[in-house]
Amino acid sequence: MKERIMETSILLFAKKGFKETSIQDIADELNVTKGTFYYYFKSKEEVLLDIHRSYIEHLVENQETILRADELSCAEKLYEMIFKLIYDIKKEGLRAKVFFREMRHLSDNHLLSIVPKRDQFKMNLQDLIEAGIKAGEFRGDLPADIVTLGILGITNWSYFWFQPSGERSAQEVAAIFYNMLVDGLQLKGE
Repeated sequence: MKERIMETSILLFAKKGFKETSIQDIADELNVTKGTFYYYFKSKEEVLLDIHRSYIEHLVENQETILRADELSCAEKLYEMIFKLIYDIKKEGLRAKVFFREMRHLSDNHLLSIVPKRDQFKMNLQDLIEAGIKAGEFRGDLPADIVTLGILGITNWSYFWFQPSGERSAQEVAAIFYNMLVDGLQLKGE
């Protein structure tokens, strides 16, 4: 039931927004009482926290698997990370939408448990960019922290417009982003 509450909350938060969705809306959608909701969660914000926690932990886990792939170059790892971010929007569509759009509704106390994981994801990506610079795969004249924010900006914002059943697949979008980024990052032969 806890998972059903989370999945229903994701649907309603994505459709109506966090603020506009009540606990009664969630209970009604599940055809249960509010007491059932409160048995599993103390508040609507606690559901949102669990949605955020599970999503970011999944992203970091995927990212760390990519980083451990010693057979891949930095550029290949970067492509894999970009692809995973876009693919997750395809695979986890509404969860991704809620994750990116509704974070602002978490209290400072709850943010304390989410922000370190988001920062870890960002730093892992930045470390990869820096390793690519050191390895001579990427240009060294671009600040790694700004490049990292740029990558996160274009990939994270795609939840807003990316349609998995649309004209371009997750793999095609990832390849476009990757080519756009890497053409700007790679050292050019002289």
